[in-house]
Amino acid sequence: MGIQDANAASGQRPHHPTPGKLPVPCGHARSYLVRDITVVEIHGTIDLSTVPDIQVHTDAATAPHGAQVIVDLRPVEFLDCAALGLLCRARRRTLERNGHLMLVCVRPWHLRILQATGLRELFRPLATIQDALNRDR
Repeated sequence: MGIQDANAASGQRPHHPTPGKLPVPCGHARSYLVRDITVVEIHGTIDLSTVPDIQVHTDAATAPHGAQVIVDLRPVEFLDCAALGLLCRARRRTLERNGHLMLVCVRPWHLRILQATGLRELFRPLATIQDALNRDR
């Protein structure tokens, strides 16, 4: 059962904001602009129960054509395979719209998970938001 199926079964319907507008911060994510780049800062735990709230932020950030997005995982304490699916979805949506997604991730355990799944080379995580901003130039 996918995330949308799970939400439908539970009666939950995530709020999907208008493209180009930043969603309201929630307990696990907030979005903000730096220059013309949307930063999605994720907090706490990313798992099947939190992905729908976080996905509102990643979907809003990746919706515009040519979107430039930074996903900041530094405040994340725990992530599982649902987080990897969320990141892959965000990257795919960005590429489909001729945009670019950068990942900020420094926790050794998270980097090992990315490495073990073959995603570290795909995302090429950076250490800071500033590194991502400098890379975008």
